[in-house]
Amino acid sequence: MRAAGTAFLAATVASGALTPLVRKVALRFGALDHALTSRKVHGKAIPRLGGIAIVLAFYAPLVALHFVQSDVGGRFWGHPEKALGLLGGGLAIAALGVYDDLKGANARTKFLVQFAVAGAMYAVGFRIDSIANPWGAPIALGWLGLPFTMLWIAGVVNALNLIDGLDGLAGGVALIAISTTLAMAVLRSQPLMLLFTAALAGAVLGFLFYNFNPATIFMGDTGSMFLGFVLATTAIQTNQKASTAVAIVLPIVALGVPIADTLLAMARRAARGAPLFSADRGHIHHRLLDLGLSHRATVLVLYAASIALGAVSLALTYASSSQMLYALVALCVAAFFALRKLGYVKIVRAGAVRELLGDRRRNLEVRAAIRRIGEELRLAASLSDVWIAAWPAARALGASAIALRLADAAPGDERAFTDGFDDADSELFRVRYGVVPERPGEDELELGFADGRRALDRDTEIAIELLCEHLCTALVRLEARRETPLPGRVVNLRR
Repeated sequence: MRAAGTAFLAATVASGALTPLVRKVALRFGALDHALTSRKVHGKAIPRLGGIAIVLAFYAPLVALHFVQSDVGGRFWGHPEKALGLLGGGLAIAALGVYDDLKGANARTKFLVQFAVAGAMYAVGFRIDSIANPWGAPIALGWLGLPFTMLWIAGVVNALNLIDGLDGLAGGVALIAISTTLAMAVLRSQPLMLLFTAALAGAVLGFLFYNFNPATIFMGDTGSMFLGFVLATTAIQTNQKASTAVAIVLPIVALGVPIADTLLAMARRAARGAPLFSADRGHIHHRLLDLGLSHRATVLVLYAASIALGAVSLALTYASSSQMLYALVALCVAAFFALRKLGYVKIVRAGAVRELLGDRRRNLEVRAAIRRIGEELRLAASLSDVWIAAWPAARALGASAIALRLADAAPGDERAFTDGFDDADSELFRVRYGVVPERPGEDELELGFADGRRALDRDTEIAIELLCEHLCTALVRLEARRETPLPGRVVNLRR
């Protein structure tokens, strides 16, 4: 306990000292989260590399164990497989997060790294070997333990990432879940897991001083994915020696808020025909904001829900199989009414079904069109080819004007790739998106809409973001090959 308390205090101080330094570095190098889409609520550019401070503060007291004599330190270095496995896996996930915050990583890259790390964790002993069965003996997974473990770790990593939408939300929810896992480690006399969770709790607490509303820095994907990874792995290990009837149930209940939000997001996007891992404005915290709650009140409500679920999780530690079943039924009933209040559970009307099917059909058609444009962009051999391939996107998106503006174009060539803006009226609704995400002022895609709209729906924003990903890939490839000089003429196409 003394070592865990020392680790907690050291990590808190380290995080509190490192976060302002990281914020200065992020501001200096322009690593900012710009409020460029309707789903974001902060309204101004905020530094987003705060997760680096969390990671460094977590590792600092653990590395110090190498230089001090203690009982926990002896156990740490005496049985290094799981300890070093967790630390190494955390570094890999943190590196993925830093790359995503600075350069942007697509879903395929993220899942490839996450599943690879999860597989390595299974190899060193972080395993889900059985699942609960309240009606009888637990179900042994056998060889299915590997995919279950990989899905659990990758799922929690992405759940924390998805819920990171308001100041202090992901950090606070993670801190509550960490505290629950820490209590489990105390109850089950697991000093290593106690040490890890204490260090992580301190690292998050020190960061929350700067991240709670109004935030001056965000943790970014570096922080949210790292927190999810450590939470997922420590939850597996802490509950391995629990009654097999409740072992896997406890961490699921403790992480109920981010897990429920993730499942709802996937179902919502599948129903609308949107990409499963595209960001939208339908998360639980968005629904609470739409009900009229303030930013801070929304975060506090979700804190309260997380605390309640954490308390239930701890109570289930002492529950029999039948008691656990009753508790889970009660949780499901409470969740149903909560989701109904938030608008997730509605009485289905014929008109609503037709509207949903219409949105789904439109989204699938737009995605198919953007996919075809992406294939053309992969074959582009020049900047003119890029423009010719991208130009049809205007029609697919319902726009009447489109322009591709390159930041390093020659003077006087700002409108080198444009169509429809010269003769557009003053009522045209214009939007600009950075071709590289979160990089306004560099290469930009501009679209104009003459249909009377004054805002973009999130589905259209997602389609534009997908188009920008394809454009970014094509432009980076051409820049690397240096086969084509910057444009020196206007390329104008007419429908």
